[in-house]
Amino acid sequence: MNAALRLGFPAALLSYLIWGSLPLYIRAMQHIGAVELLAHRVIWSVPTAILFIAVAANWKDVKAAFSGAHIRWLALSGLLIGANWAIYIWAVNAGRTMEASLGYYINPLVNVLFGMLIFCEKLRPAQWVAVGIAAVGVGVLALAFGRLPWVALVLCLTFACYSVIRKKVAIDSRAGFLVEVALLAPVALIWLTWFANTPEGRWMGGGGWDIALLMAAGPITAVPLILYALAAKRLKLSTIGMMQYIGPTIQFGIAVMVFREPFGLVHGAAFAFIWAALVVFTADSLMGDAKARRLARTARPA
Repeated sequence: MNAALRLGFPAALLSYLIWGSLPLYIRAMQHIGAVELLAHRVIWSVPTAILFIAVAANWKDVKAAFSGAHIRWLALSGLLIGANWAIYIWAVNAGRTMEASLGYYINPLVNVLFGMLIFCEKLRPAQWVAVGIAAVGVGVLALAFGRLPWVALVLCLTFACYSVIRKKVAIDSRAGFLVEVALLAPVALIWLTWFANTPEGRWMGGGGWDIALLMAAGPITAVPLILYALAAKRLKLSTIGMMQYIGPTIQFGIAVMVFREPFGLVHGAAFAFIWAALVVFTADSLMGDAKARRLARTARPA
């Protein structure tokens, strides 16, 4: 395994584990409005991102990120991730965590498509089989809802487009994230100031533990995104896409076992299809990597 994979794989895995557990945090903050929580996620992400950059001492990357060539793309990626956060917070608090997880089940398929169309990535036959199996599982889940899952579609498309931009923009993941939230922060501060001056408004929730939990929104938001952007530059988009099933599977489990959202035989069948796809894709990827290492050793001069 080369250096890029050694760093990229664990970064992607940890980001998906954090995202998968995010519904627990959002539901714990259910008494905080969706827009209010979104504003705090943006605002507290700024000092978190600055701390990451200070530790790494890579201020030159921040300067480069604010250059005209990059800032336009990062402004767009910031809008996309902001919309994604807003819809997701609303969905969890509206009892639609399972539908939100569907969006992230669909997302890897879109990532694979974008990987082929934009980055000229190629899939082996077994990987095509895995994508087909996953598509069946996603279709079964969609039929189980009995309606157009608009929450899932919006979450899927906003994050897939965000992934493409962050892969194409040649900038450090921490610096890029700082630019994204710094551009969103003035809007969040203006809204929060207005909200705090309304009859029902407040600055820091209900006080007490709300203060600590709202401030924690920064690290909870920043850490997985920075890890994800780091992984996106080191792994194939198709590989990242298939790994992304980890996050929604955790979300799916939370929706059923913790939030007690409806779960029937059809949901179980869909779940089985999706995990079968993940097993096929992962097994083929591991065998492909092992074959590449053997060929590299054979080609190495004695």
